[in-house]
Amino acid sequence: MTRLGYQIPSFTYPGVGPDRLFDEVARQAREAEAGGFDTVMVMDHFYQLPMIGTPDMNMLECYTLLAGLARETSNVRLSSLVTGNTYRNPAVLAKIVTTLDIVSGGRAQLGIGAGWFELEHSSFGIEFGTFTDRFEKLEEALQIILPMLNGERPSLDGKWYSVHDAMNEPPPVGRIPVMIGGGGERKTLRFVAKYADDSNLICPVTDVPRKLAVIDEHCGAEHRDRSTITVTRQQSVCIAPTHETARSELDAMLAARGLSGADLEMARGNVVHGDPDEVAAQMAAQLDLGLDGFTVNAVANCHIPGRVQLLGETLAALIA
Repeated sequence: MTRLGYQIPSFTYPGVGPDRLFDEVARQAREAEAGGFDTVMVMDHFYQLPMIGTPDMNMLECYTLLAGLARETSNVRLSSLVTGNTYRNPAVLAKIVTTLDIVSGGRAQLGIGAGWFELEHSSFGIEFGTFTDRFEKLEEALQIILPMLNGERPSLDGKWYSVHDAMNEPPPVGRIPVMIGGGGERKTLRFVAKYADDSNLICPVTDVPRKLAVIDEHCGAEHRDRSTITVTRQQSVCIAPTHETARSELDAMLAARGLSGADLEMARGNVVHGDPDEVAAQMAAQLDLGLDGFTVNAVANCHIPGRVQLLGETLAALIA
């Protein structure tokens, strides 16, 4: 399970065109592995997210990319953070993740969520539906995917999906862990307690104690041992050898997004940044809230060689 995951959320790097893009992504994955991350993750999106950039910025399809990264790494788990359930038929998704597991020698992980980015759906002709629709689809999908990953042949005649003796041969190399991403307390965290090995929280740091308490409550209702679930939180980090360099690299990224003044200050405040000692102190404070680990990205400076490995070495020491 993931305790220290490195997410690659952006594929637009200074001076890097399509011909060199995979090489740059692969370098980050190798640095993450060398730095002590246990999982390398990529977003499952087709357009760049508004909190990072404009929709027309580079975005690679996640499972094709993860299969490529399987041949560039040796030990890290490989996962989406997280798969948009609405984008793929669930039985086909089970086959995709199983194939990734075989290609990687047993290192696949299934990260999954209900889906939320409406622009992608409307642009690609994928049904978006209501909030309730998407969570109904997610629960039905899990009732198909998980048995298929576990060697069963599920049948389901659901509201949204229908399968009949769905086979998954060859089976995965080993057991594929399941991470559910999000912080919704009534649905997402209930699904975590019922179906998942990992929970990746997306929420303000101040909300972490309450989210953990909600997971505890849902585990009680499901008669689930809470200690069998690994809980991480997603965090953007900008680390560099000195505080000044980290601040400069972060501000350069934020300025490129057109932020200035109070908006830049607010965005900067959402990113843990500084030298290794500063980053370690801020992230250790999050662990003190009861988290088991982190999933982090280095969107501001991941294109600079050495930064991802420095981030991994700094954080790995906290959860050793």
